[in-house]
Amino acid sequence: MAEEAVLGFLEKNDEITDSGQFAAECGIDHQEITNIIKSLYGFKLVDAQDIKREKWVLTDEGRTYAASGSPEVQLFLAIPPEGISPEELQRKLDPTVLKIGRSQAIKNQWVEMGKQLVTRKVHDVEDKVRHLLLCVQDGEVIDPKGIDALKRRKLISPQTWKGYSVRKGPNYAPKRKKFATDLTRDNLQRGDWKDLEFKEYNFSAKGQPVDGGHLHPLLKARI
Repeated sequence: MAEEAVLGFLEKNDEITDSGQFAAECGIDHQEITNIIKSLYGFKLVDAQDIKREKWVLTDEGRTYAASGSPEVQLFLAIPPEGISPEELQRKLDPTVLKIGRSQAIKNQWVEMGKQLVTRKVHDVEDKVRHLLLCVQDGEVIDPKGIDALKRRKLISPQTWKGYSVRKGPNYAPKRKKFATDLTRDNLQRGDWKDLEFKEYNFSAKGQPVDGGHLHPLLKARI
């Protein structure tokens, strides 16, 4: 399916500019498309140029906060309007969420961490961290300041995306021919050997290394 899609598209168009976009439009996995492009390139049916793009992806911690909200907002929402004791707050939250959330909430001046009572300092808060994480997750562009904030908290990491732009090669055909690899007795008997097209041999390929220089068992006994 992937091969037919690539060759069929090039039959009517000059170029596949982006294999990733092409795969998405065809509803085919990009890895399958790239494997086919490499195979077609090997037979010179297509010419392919590498495409590399840097993008940001969520870390495991980032994915958790994208789903459940940032720790500081989780902590804020766990505090009722009348306040809560530190011990009760500790029972309501995961220790990691409590530790990170407390630090960030104090930094944002959202809460007052008293010895006897933890209270809110503002009525409502906006989960900007989760919003940024969801934007990254959806592939949207966010400003450098937002990227820097997520990087410092190790909620995102860079990832290199690799793909191809593709044009017709010197041996292009709408459908790949099946090349013979050997001349068989059946080919000679049927007489179809005259019409066979053979796959090119790589005469520069090196064979498997051969172990040599072993001593005869009797010679080993003399040593």
